[in-house]
Amino acid sequence: MRVLKIGSVGTDVMEIQSMLRSLGFYFGEIDGIYGNATANAVRNFQRGFGLTVDGIVGPETFRALEPFLKGYTNYTIRPGDTLYYISDNFGTNVNRILTANPGLDPYNLQIGEEIIVPFGIGIVDTRIDYTYEIMERDLAGLEAVFPYLKIESAGKSVLGKELYYIKIGTGGNKVFYNAAHHSLEWITSPLLMKFTENIAAAYSEGRLLSGYNVREILQGSTIYIMPMVNPDGVDLVLNGLSTDNPYYDDLLKWNDTGRPFSEVWQANIRGVDLNHNYDAAWDLSKQAELELGIVGPGPTRYSGPEPFSEPETRAVRDLTINIAPRLVLAYHSQGEVIYWDFMDLAPPESRPIGEVLAKVSGYTLEELFGIASYAGYKDWFIQDFGRPGYTVEVGLGINPLPISQFPKIYRANEPLLLQATLE
Repeated sequence: MRVLKIGSVGTDVMEIQSMLRSLGFYFGEIDGIYGNATANAVRNFQRGFGLTVDGIVGPETFRALEPFLKGYTNYTIRPGDTLYYISDNFGTNVNRILTANPGLDPYNLQIGEEIIVPFGIGIVDTRIDYTYEIMERDLAGLEAVFPYLKIESAGKSVLGKELYYIKIGTGGNKVFYNAAHHSLEWITSPLLMKFTENIAAAYSEGRLLSGYNVREILQGSTIYIMPMVNPDGVDLVLNGLSTDNPYYDDLLKWNDTGRPFSEVWQANIRGVDLNHNYDAAWDLSKQAELELGIVGPGPTRYSGPEPFSEPETRAVRDLTINIAPRLVLAYHSQGEVIYWDFMDLAPPESRPIGEVLAKVSGYTLEELFGIASYAGYKDWFIQDFGRPGYTVEVGLGINPLPISQFPKIYRANEPLLLQATLE
């Protein structure tokens, strides 16, 4: 991590501000601007942890913050320790410690044994712009705290980022949820990540989630989640164009809108709109491109030179074929709407299932027409599998939606995500 000090700006500053707020050291805006209020909060944190008090997040301060960013710490059992003492000391509970340490005997703690202690503040931060780097650390934290989660890679992006997916549950009913095909729609990534954390916690604690019995769900279903299909594009939108990007000159040429990438870029790093790169009426998508004057790579709508030309869509395709899910949800923004059909190919059960999903979320159920209705992921899934597939458009407004919309988005979609496992 880079050194952060007064004048620094960026998503990493937001992350530090939000964490310091969770820890009770910061009370200002989470705006990504390192000003005096942030520096003072850092000084207070440094005093509290016996560090050099300079108001700068350098290597020493970052090392002290890192366990909180990961969501857990490694603790060595000392004489006289009990799990109740440890949990109280770290602001967590005994159940979380036992979940993170399978086989640990709470009545026979071994002095010198190292255990994982999750913090009570949780892992997935939903108050910040959600980059690939943050997601990658959160995935590692979730896997450490909830060992029954399986996290693997389905492939790599154009720039070599792992395309991670999560597997939770043991049942025969398989469902697959994915998010952030479009880079401006990155808010869908923390949505699926927070859902993963919440359903895993509810499972370990044996409690209901939005009124649903999670243990029954995960005994009957297996949920696969790919939280960020387009990590290169998301980082371009949130972190800007770096001069060491191998597509630097091309990207400047392709973005001929006169507006910053953070306002217009939906495509992957090669200027291909991933949700128009699937082999489902792809030729019609190309025809519609020409009518719109799109003749090559750019911020949006370019379907690529051929179906599945991009490593991201090939990875999603191959994972879907390997899973063979009963139902899929592809998350986008915005509109508070669920799209359920593709060229009248959806099976008969798709509409009634969609009506249930719309009811529990408060979203409307609609069909899609025009260029947006071709060559998308759910289109390909419906066409090739003949099973229910849905595009869920969260939130309202202009992309990228502000993170301030997250609480409302999450409230609407947690029951939808749970209900989809039962259909």
